[in-house]
Amino acid sequence: MNYKCLIVDDMHPSIEGMLKNIGVEPHYHPKSTREEIIDRISNFDILFIRSKTKVDSNLLQHANKLKVIGRAGSGMDNLEVDWIEKNGIKVINAPEGNRDAVAEHTMGLLLALLNKINRANKEVSNKIWDRESNRGVELSNRTIGIIGYGNMGKALVKRLKAFQCEILIYDKYIKEFEFGYEQKVTLPEIFEKCDIISLHIPLTDETRCCVNDDFINSFKQNIYLINTARGEVVVNSAVVKHLKSGKLLGAALDVLENEKLDSLTDNELEHFNFLVNSDNVILTPHVGGWSVESYYKINKVLVEKLEEVLKKL
Repeated sequence: MNYKCLIVDDMHPSIEGMLKNIGVEPHYHPKSTREEIIDRISNFDILFIRSKTKVDSNLLQHANKLKVIGRAGSGMDNLEVDWIEKNGIKVINAPEGNRDAVAEHTMGLLLALLNKINRANKEVSNKIWDRESNRGVELSNRTIGIIGYGNMGKALVKRLKAFQCEILIYDKYIKEFEFGYEQKVTLPEIFEKCDIISLHIPLTDETRCCVNDDFINSFKQNIYLINTARGEVVVNSAVVKHLKSGKLLGAALDVLENEKLDSLTDNELEHFNFLVNSDNVILTPHVGGWSVESYYKINKVLVEKLEEVLKKL
């Protein structure tokens, strides 16, 4: 059978050739509006998306031929996965394609935060030569808690080994650990022992807003917070509050609660401006998994998984 794939988000140019190599006919329309997707989708067996396209029952009622949905990346929060799978459509994603990019970006944010590189760069650029105030702290002396032990969390653990810090993992859904130098702990142990937290959890009903005022208050020590997961996992107002109080020694955020910066409410704008103007905050525009290499690798992983799915149809 000659399967047809509708691609409605930007993907690496290699995607069309990769699909043709496994006998799939690609139709690349990366600028598609929702209305255009609805108009076209009835003719396709496969749909490839990134993060901008919401795939729900309203859209899929027009997709009577659809067999597979491929998410080019890791997060599945823009798909109604339960409804999709109940209706016999297979969902695949490609966290293996960008896990190294996320882990390296997380390491960059963490080291920059601990060593005050962002602040020091600004000061030297303004001809301020203040060595004492820019004295950093060493990662090797720290206990880092990784919340979420999926592809991203594991990739970060591998990179942390060289720094000889204590690595604690909290993930209530994972039973086995791979490397032997990380420790599985309870959430209360994370609160008791950690002075750095790195988030690597998906956005679900359970995790939305889980890093809130109570969560941050639960830590015995003052902490650094790194978020390269999803912005909606963390409550911005709580981050601002605890940066002001000193409970948060610093924050590095690749993602924000509201990433549409031209649509911030007055309250969101106030919090955003505080973060922008804080010397102990680093912000990046959701690029943790967006390296030159991952852009290609995501295609490769997704097409390999698609080929295996199609063999079973």
